[in-house]
Amino acid sequence: MKITDLEDLVERDREHRCEGYGAARVCVRVVGVARLPTRFGDFRIVAFWNNRDAGDHVALVRGDVIGQPDVLTRLHSECLTGDALGSLRCDCRDQLEAALRALGRAERGILLYLRQEGRGIGLMNKVRAYALQDRGLDTVDANLALGFRDDERDYAIAAHMLASIGPASVRLMTNNPQKIDQLRAHGIEVSGRVPLVLPPNRHNRNYLRTKALRSGHWIDLDGILDEQSEE
Repeated sequence: MKITDLEDLVERDREHRCEGYGAARVCVRVVGVARLPTRFGDFRIVAFWNNRDAGDHVALVRGDVIGQPDVLTRLHSECLTGDALGSLRCDCRDQLEAALRALGRAERGILLYLRQEGRGIGLMNKVRAYALQDRGLDTVDANLALGFRDDERDYAIAAHMLASIGPASVRLMTNNPQKIDQLRAHGIEVSGRVPLVLPPNRHNRNYLRTKALRSGHWIDLDGILDEQSEE
């Protein structure tokens, strides 16, 4: 069928089956689309079913994105403590709100909200990792001590979600090279990168420093150190 609007995706995907993306063979299908007015602007929310877990992954879509090039896009992994509770241990809520403000000003854009809490280790293990960080471990060593990798997230599901929505290419708002590499590996054309670095606070400086030094994120350490010296 010819797809001209997001609502068409529900009917298109009603019987969708595919070999799936990534090592886990993740397959998704669009199951619902609705209007979502927000304090950041008007969006449509797209709900996805997937064949691997009970995670209710969603997309917020601004404007007409189907077949469009260079669509401003953000992949945001769920962070209950930051996004909902306002934790200062991370920059997740700052990044989410900055991305939504940018998308709200754009003609078109996409935000994928991925249910990959705690870099994919889940909420309970994230709290256990916090406890280890309280004893002096950084975020990487805390995850390793619990038997996980630094980052357990898999962006195959994000790639399939974007393929389902259908932008021709995306400009990705990210500081994480893994997001770009994984999307490209799964056939998504990433035409550019938009940095998303927010000012640190005294609670998340070590977190951001670890992201830069040990996880390879594109974060200006000079800016973090400058902020620290001003306190």
